[in-house]
Amino acid sequence: MLILGLFLSVLIGLSLGLLGGGGSILTLPILIYVLALEEKAAIATSLLIVGVTSAFALIPHARSGNVVWRIGLLFAAASSVGAFLGGIAADWVPAEWLIRAFVLMMVGTAVAMLRGRKEGSGEVESLPVGKVLAQGLGVGVVAGMVGAGGGFLVVPALTLLGGLPMRKAVGSSLLVITLQSLSGLIGHMTHVQVDYGLAAELCGGAVVGSVIGGALSKAMPQEQLRRAFGIFVLGMAAYMAFKQL
Repeated sequence: MLILGLFLSVLIGLSLGLLGGGGSILTLPILIYVLALEEKAAIATSLLIVGVTSAFALIPHARSGNVVWRIGLLFAAASSVGAFLGGIAADWVPAEWLIRAFVLMMVGTAVAMLRGRKEGSGEVESLPVGKVLAQGLGVGVVAGMVGAGGGFLVVPALTLLGGLPMRKAVGSSLLVITLQSLSGLIGHMTHVQVDYGLAAELCGGAVVGSVIGGALSKAMPQEQLRRAFGIFVLGMAAYMAFKQL
């Protein structure tokens, strides 16, 4: 089962490298249904894997000039605070409710990917700082609580609020996801024990996938990839909902 988990972890990295999000949508089901981790431990481990993998996926995007550091760091500052608070608050919420909330996020991810994302204008001089901070905080709380990277929420926010073109929004979202996921992990560590050995093995596979995904992102047709992934996520959400019921 660990070999299967390692293989699937490569797909986590590919998703993050290609789309700037979606990694946690694969990570949590793998940890729970393939590797049989307890739900809250799986949520914390998912945040660790997604955070580390996003950091590596960020490198090729940064080298290509697709990271707008000012906007990314501003959004990440707020979302990291929210993720830390969400990680702590998860201790007070029953595990089954966290998984149900995660399933709802999967449906939201699928709908967003199937509908597509609006391109920003590229004009970032009049950045609405208040809105960026408020939305970053909200995204962080939700993502940190249920163990999601929140890329499907971050990318639209960066295109609509930050005015970023899609490629720069994807690159900048990886910066946000990295800091946000690790902050959420710290919050969960106040009440959950993480298997760092297992996490390190899965991170290895996911990092390999993220490097490949980042390299392929220039050439792959993003719209078709996003739609195919959206259909896949809908199927996975239906499976998780069936297991919960």
